[in-house]
Amino acid sequence: MIEPAPAALAGLRVVELAHERIAFAGKLLADMGACVIVVEPPRGAAGRWLPPFVNDEVDPERSLNWWHYNTSKLGVTLDIDDERGRDALRKLVATADFFIESEDPGRLAALSLAPGDLEEVKPDLITISMTPFGSSGPRCDEPATDLTILAGGGPAWMCGYDDHTLPPVRGGGNQGYHTGCHFAVMSGLTALLVRDATGVGQHIDVNMHAAANVTTEAGSYAWLVSGDTMQRQTGRHASSGATMESQIQCRDGRYANTGVPPRQPKEFAAVAGWVRALGLEEEFPEVFLLEMGGQREFIDLTMIGKDEEVTAIFGAGRDAMNLIASKLPAYEFFAQGQERGIPLGVIYSPEEVMSDPHFEDRGFPVVVDHEELGEVVYPGAPYKFGETPWRIQRRAPRLGEHNAVVLRDLGLDEREIADLAGTAPGTEPAAR
Repeated sequence: MIEPAPAALAGLRVVELAHERIAFAGKLLADMGACVIVVEPPRGAAGRWLPPFVNDEVDPERSLNWWHYNTSKLGVTLDIDDERGRDALRKLVATADFFIESEDPGRLAALSLAPGDLEEVKPDLITISMTPFGSSGPRCDEPATDLTILAGGGPAWMCGYDDHTLPPVRGGGNQGYHTGCHFAVMSGLTALLVRDATGVGQHIDVNMHAAANVTTEAGSYAWLVSGDTMQRQTGRHASSGATMESQIQCRDGRYANTGVPPRQPKEFAAVAGWVRALGLEEEFPEVFLLEMGGQREFIDLTMIGKDEEVTAIFGAGRDAMNLIASKLPAYEFFAQGQERGIPLGVIYSPEEVMSDPHFEDRGFPVVVDHEELGEVVYPGAPYKFGETPWRIQRRAPRLGEHNAVVLRDLGLDEREIADLAGTAPGTEPAAR
């Protein structure tokens, strides 16, 4: 039997203090091969009670939210409000390379578990704190949710529709939390390189509000530099002025996104060939304009509205795409456009992505074994490593599932482990 190649972060150990804000960072590290130990309170982390649940059965072991964000992790329960639990956590941290957490500012300091305290336990430890507004400053104690992070950081203002009587739109899928987690992982791996070179660990303080703001692309800069206010636009970048619509309704009523209309000579030539391949010349006599565009060496888009020929060619490209879309189902429009080198994308619902033949061919849907339910399909990695493959090592841990194997390695006996396990599972934890 051929042994699987080692994962990219194999050999690294991460202690994660369970919180729904930081869970994705732990998942990213765990699925890249790090040994991530998620530490929950005895009654379980709040994430176990987030819907949806398998077959709508409310159960801390059937939360799809918990399943998704905690793949490949080991799970232990410790009551860090009790000195014995804190002592066990310190012992666990002493074995780790990373400690990641998203507790409210000041909570860990009050328990003598702040980064400075843990550095005394493990001098080269890399600690990552991810909070809504950072661990210090005048706003550090303000409450926040994923929605308020995206709203206050700016992304929600950038997302929505051309019709501005409609409110801004929050992107789904905990994007505020995810953005902060990506910055946590990237900065943590950078700190790991520094530690490998110098032997020095450090504390990383991730401000989720700031992380969200720097993802507004030109939005913040346009205001800072020229005072322009960004305007929401349907399915395309926000801009200080209106840009051309990019979503097209296809024959089957579904939509595809063109990204940008044809702009280069080779694209106009491709669209002209597409019109002819579909036999639409009589319905679209302007095909000659597309061919004129294809014969040019260069098309100066700044001349739109100034040069009649450039304006006519550009308009013909947009109109041709609308006509072609009206003749084809969305997926066929997408596939035929891609074959011709034209950037199109059919607009999927999340579940449809899992059955797309391209994603299937790349192995994006991943099967994970759940002993009690059988095989469950999960979304996989958005990238491939050539030599150190990503993989989901195991399903998310049940409450306290790895107490014995993890805590025994800390020198605790069976009685001590049982005492630390605390309250039996199944009782919903109090809201934060």
